[in-house]
Amino acid sequence: MSWAESEVGQLPKDRSSDSGPKKMSVRKGDTVMVLSGKYRGRKGKIIRVEVDDRAVVIEGVNVVKKHQKPRGKMMQGGIVDKEAPVRRDKVMLVCPRCSKPTRVGRTRLEDGRLVRTCHRCGEVVDR
Repeated sequence: MSWAESEVGQLPKDRSSDSGPKKMSVRKGDTVMVLSGKYRGRKGKIIRVEVDDRAVVIEGVNVVKKHQKPRGKMMQGGIVDKEAPVRRDKVMLVCPRCSKPTRVGRTRLEDGRLVRTCHRCGEVVDR
């Protein structure tokens, strides 16, 4: 038994591994708005979704400078600008119809498909 277990009782359980399949309401190619932080109010297109980290990479948002080492004969080293991930709960989907940030609902269509919908106008967001 470690000292932490003896004083506190038990160590906190890591709940991230047993939460089941991870679902996100935004996908690659969606337009989102940043809700808080340095880039608050900015809109951009999602380049990449990192489901395990619950983060998204948005075009032109959270740009950092990376010191890159040259690898191989063709790749040049130096300082490059790169988009860093933003936590998923800091962004909100922008509806393509009403052009406002909105929560995402899920609706089942007549043919049985489950699609994402805008909570403001009811428009189907999925392509």
